[in-house]
Amino acid sequence: MKSLFHKSIVLFLVVVTTTSCFNKDKPNYQYFPDMYVPVSYEAYGEYDIFANGQEAKLPVDGTIPRGWSPYGYENSNEGSEKAKAQLTNPIPYSEENLAAGQQLYTIYCAVCHGDQGNGKGILVEREKILGVPSYDDAGRAITEGSVYHVMYYGLNSMGSYASQTSIEERWQIDHYVMKLKGELLEQPEREFESDTATVKQNLIPAVNADTTILGADANTELDQEGTN
Repeated sequence: MKSLFHKSIVLFLVVVTTTSCFNKDKPNYQYFPDMYVPVSYEAYGEYDIFANGQEAKLPVDGTIPRGWSPYGYENSNEGSEKAKAQLTNPIPYSEENLAAGQQLYTIYCAVCHGDQGNGKGILVEREKILGVPSYDDAGRAITEGSVYHVMYYGLNSMGSYASQTSIEERWQIDHYVMKLKGELLEQPEREFESDTATVKQNLIPAVNADTTILGADANTELDQEGTN
């Protein structure tokens, strides 16, 4: 009887010791552990098992990131004129979007274009940059489309802001620029719209039927848009 009791005690201790170290999320024994734990590679390391010995790969030609739409107007005089005539701001003219646009404008634009959009930013006043036009310049006659196009590609001494800002942020700046233009022209204040109409995945209107983005042009679009 005592022998059975002692055996029961020993068996209990063995079971407790075994189960106390058991982790159901990480088995103690693995058959072919490489199937559980993948081999890690340095992103820019050289390995013989990869084509060209390079672990990091470029996207397949012509592919675009999920949820992003290519910009369908090329960086040319013709593309600029099309954007100026056809492209309109797809986000609502709301108090929230305008406030965000004002903040972004102050960060990126006011230093040259001025707080009032009159082309008299601090760099112009210090004569570091010359020839910055006012938003009410009749010769330029800016539109929502032309403003966005210039932010995307840049123009003359102004560089592209496609890498610093997202699609939505550029449209928010666009709203504020057009507001400054209206103030310079002493136009009536535009009424606010509801934010509920915003569809973020469709911030860029559909590409025209006669516009084709293939090969190098598509890769250029991707490089300029970057991580937006």
